[in-house]
Amino acid sequence: MPAGGRPTVRSRRLGATLKRYRLAAKLDQPQAAEVIAASQTRVSRIETGHVTARPIEIREMLKAYGVNDPEIRKKLEDLAKNANRRGWWLEHAAHLRADYLDHICLEDDATFIREWQSTLIPGLLQIPAYAEAVITSAPAFVAADRVPKLLKVRDDRQAKIEEREGAANYTAIIWEPVIIHAVVETEVHQEQLTYMLEVSKRQNVTLQVLPISAGIKASMPSAFSCFSFDEEPIVEAVTLDNLRGSSILEAAEDLTAYSLAFDQLRSAALAPEASRRLIRRVLRSSKEDAK
Repeated sequence: MPAGGRPTVRSRRLGATLKRYRLAAKLDQPQAAEVIAASQTRVSRIETGHVTARPIEIREMLKAYGVNDPEIRKKLEDLAKNANRRGWWLEHAAHLRADYLDHICLEDDATFIREWQSTLIPGLLQIPAYAEAVITSAPAFVAADRVPKLLKVRDDRQAKIEEREGAANYTAIIWEPVIIHAVVETEVHQEQLTYMLEVSKRQNVTLQVLPISAGIKASMPSAFSCFSFDEEPIVEAVTLDNLRGSSILEAAEDLTAYSLAFDQLRSAALAPEASRRLIRRVLRSSKEDAK
């Protein structure tokens, strides 16, 4: 059983994947239960992530579902083995929400991260001063002694998009008003834009700005992140920002919808170099106005 009796992100990902394959094979849970000589309850708990499937169960299920690719089998078996593996973020668990821990776990496992932001600079790109302003302005009160801990976590998360082995390919699409209008002190905003220009030079980072002229496309859902865990950028999990934290979507129809939404945003956004020119122009104008 996942640690603490609560499904882990990895056990849920494993269960959701097995469920997708079962449904594609047009089998119900009682039939899947016969395949592994277990109860329907066990199949249900595997698919919801409340228990982690054993390697032999994974092999038998995949065989019954007509999934014979050895790479898929290995991926799911590795996911099962690592379902309860401790990550660096768990040392901060005492002062982080459970949904934030789940988001970080997805982020840490991901090979591709794609993010849309219409109100703030994405967390993976925030400088400390900007992050502190965001954290301390949250509607839910954050005790002063928690702020340095939350800043440390945000800083540690950013290692995932550094140019190094194990880094993710990261694409961020940001609405133009976020770039133009300073929601923090002017100097902090200028430093933030400068930092984003530097990060955008990395080979694994793509930064695009969705212009105001894109019109209705900017009325997409609130901020969301898409995660992929293989060599191909197939969306396997989505997190949505909301007032109380974030929610994880794993149903096939949700993944398809948000994958298409991101593709639509990306096609309407400025190309990376045009986006950098816009940021440089805004930065230059801001500095001139401050003189």
